[in-house]
Amino acid sequence: MSDFRSGASRVLITTDIWARGLDVQQVSLVINYDLPVNRELYIHRIGRSGRFGKKGVAVNFVKDDDLNTLKDIEQYYSTQIDEMPMNVADLI
Repeated sequence: MSDFRSGASRVLITTDIWARGLDVQQVSLVINYDLPVNRELYIHRIGRSGRFGKKGVAVNFVKDDDLNTLKDIEQYYSTQIDEMPMNVADLI
């Protein structure tokens, strides 16, 4: 973690244990390889990106089995999670 905070490492792989309380300014991208089982954890995961007034992106890998969970998260947070565009540069 200290290497990531200092910039010596640019990639940090974590679990839901780190979803809360991870205050690092340079996080601009969060990739969810799976959706959290607990929908309240979703905001803690993606909230690591775009902090301190900076822009951030969250990408979710979603299988067909996850679509109901994704819809539940969207309803819970009153938001729409858009499908990723074919041209990823459009996100930046």
